[in-house]
This record gives sequence, structure tokens and C-alpha cells, in this order.
Amino acid sequence: MNEDEEIEYEMEENSLRVTPPVDTRPRLAIQMLKQVQQSLAHIVQLLEEGDTANATRGMVNFVMQKKQFEKSFEQETGLRVLEGVFDGLDMIGAEGTRYRIPENYASKSRLVEGDVLKLTIRPDGSHVYKQISPVERRRITGKIGADPVTNNLVVMSGEDLYKVLTASVSYFKVIPGDEVVILVPGSGRSTWAALESVVKK
Repeated sequence: MNEDEEIEYEMEENSLRVTPPVDTRPRLAIQMLKQVQQSLAHIVQLLEEGDTANATRGMVNFVMQKKQFEKSFEQETGLRVLEGVFDGLDMIGAEGTRYRIPENYASKSRLVEGDVLKLTIRPDGSHVYKQISPVERRRITGKIGADPVTNNLVVMSGEDLYKVLTASVSYFKVIPGDEVVILVPGSGRSTWAALESVVKK
């Protein structure tokens, strides 16, 4: 307990009851979130009215306010919250830092390249990931094969070759020749795919 924390003591007959300090963090977080909400509403209003100059200034102020909110939130809670994009193996943060995602989580969640994730870093250093904005997906079928260079199992679909997580390969117990269903981004090409199911073994 910090020395500057105030504690209230109340006498109850022959005992002393300690009243712990009130946790003000939720109230502060709500106040900060309301400020962010008001700023966004103001920017939207300016854009709807066609006032792009003031809207741009509002966006700059909002970004600064958001950074201040994140800093205050981290100081108050001890938590650090980041957002990033899944690249098939890691989460890439806004600053370009790579954060390794546990394969079991990525496999069970069927994460696809381009999914937006939130990472919460707790005071003890542990990482908690959550998918917050999945990309559009499409299902395709393919066959399990072995990469001639790495010897890792991959999925071959037509002329395309997709890497799949080792955790998914282990979970589905696939072997070369198995037909599988994979998830890939709805548009564009990807290097990685999420293994969804086995069609035929």
C-alpha cells in the first residue's frame, strides 16, 4: 500500500474496521472516454457541414487527445493497450513493432491476415489479445502438401500456395494429400491461411 493512500478507520464496539480507499480509476476512464466521444462527434459534425479545415484541425487535436488518454490510462491502471494488424504470424503495431501471437490462440480463433487485434499488456508483463475487427473472408479448398524448401506442411489451391500454422496442423492431424478448407482474405493475395476444417483424409 502506498504511503499517500488515505485509509478510513471506524470503531465498531471492540473492533477496528479498515475501509479501503475507493478505486477512482473507472470514474477517470469514463471521463476520458466521454471526452474522446465528444471530440469525435464534433469532427463528424464539421465534416457533415463541409468544414474540412476545422475538421482537420479537430482530427489533429483528437490524435493528441487520444495519445494523452492512452498515457493517462496506462498511468492510472498499469495497463498498456495497443492495436495492430495480424500478418499471419504476428501482430504488427502502429509503430511497426512485431508482437508474437500464441499459435494456439491464432489457430483456434482462425485469424486471417489483415484482422485488427487489440493487445493488452498487463502490469505483470502478460499479453492478452482480442480480435476487434476481422477482415472479410472467403473459403477455398486445397490439398495439404510439403514445402520443398522448408519441409513444412502447406496448402495448395490451384496455383496458389498458403502457409498454415503448426498448431493448426497438429490440431487437425493433417498429412500430405488431405483435402482441407481454409480461410483467406476476401480480396487480394495472402501468404498465410487459417485452417478451418478437413474435408477428406
